[in-house]
Amino acid sequence: MRLLEAIEAALPPSSSTPDPAAADTGSGGKWFHGWLMDCHGLWHNLLLILPSALFLIYLASQAKKNYPKILNGRSHIITALYGFLWLVSILNLAWCSLQVWECSGGKQLAWNILSLLTTSGMMFLEVSLIAFLLQGNYSSGQEALTRTFLISGLVVGLDMFLKAIYIFGFGIQLFVLENNGSQWGLWVLHKLLLTAAYGLIFFMYRSRWRERLPARPAFYNYISIMLGLNVATLFACALAANGAGFGLWLYNIMVIFYHAFYLPLLYVTFLADFFQEEHMNLENAYYSEMKDAGFFDIDWEDNMATTP
Repeated sequence: MRLLEAIEAALPPSSSTPDPAAADTGSGGKWFHGWLMDCHGLWHNLLLILPSALFLIYLASQAKKNYPKILNGRSHIITALYGFLWLVSILNLAWCSLQVWECSGGKQLAWNILSLLTTSGMMFLEVSLIAFLLQGNYSSGQEALTRTFLISGLVVGLDMFLKAIYIFGFGIQLFVLENNGSQWGLWVLHKLLLTAAYGLIFFMYRSRWRERLPARPAFYNYISIMLGLNVATLFACALAANGAGFGLWLYNIMVIFYHAFYLPLLYVTFLADFFQEEHMNLENAYYSEMKDAGFFDIDWEDNMATTP
């Protein structure tokens, strides 16, 4: 017995007590695994995080070159849009990176607030662009900016108020997805209104009223993409409201597409040309696109040549 006691006393303390460093490493690895794998799974999280992070990195890499053009630019709408794009991109990356909060009971309040801010910010950009397009070819200057943001602020403010009542008043979890949950009625109405707005502009571009809209095919392509996305999302919401598992799956796919690719689409459509190096190339590109789209008659160049 004395021999055993002597051997035990000679053993180093590390063999009988856990290593704090090893415990911390194991805890960190477990947290990282849960953050990336839990709730919706690895691919869902990666498809949200990677595009959002890459787009924010791209914005940061272009910031030094774009900043002087923003300061010297004459378009108040473009300047404000660029600022809001930065803010919403940061919120969107946070939302995409913290998907695990959706399935964590202790993070429910934080998830609701983050989701409400992120979706409202993205909707503000959407409504602002819809209002910008509906104002026609000469939407620039302080007056147009005021009108655009007044409309957007009213619509998004009402939307946030209604969602806050659902979440904090009635306890309906709008941002925790379930089949045939109470939230689907509001999402159906939400997507129906957006689909109607995009549908109106889409058909205006294909009618005799298209001259009232900005004469750029890129804007028409943007409207077509957003119309298709909202139609698919509306269909998914209607299916999910009736308890169809396919509706919930399709809705998740549309959410990934929206949060991963909407902000880059907005940048490419409305801002990328503004930051081109050669202003003359930009004007030529605009004229070429407008002419190809049929917004000029045959005698346009002759009329311009004879104009003093």
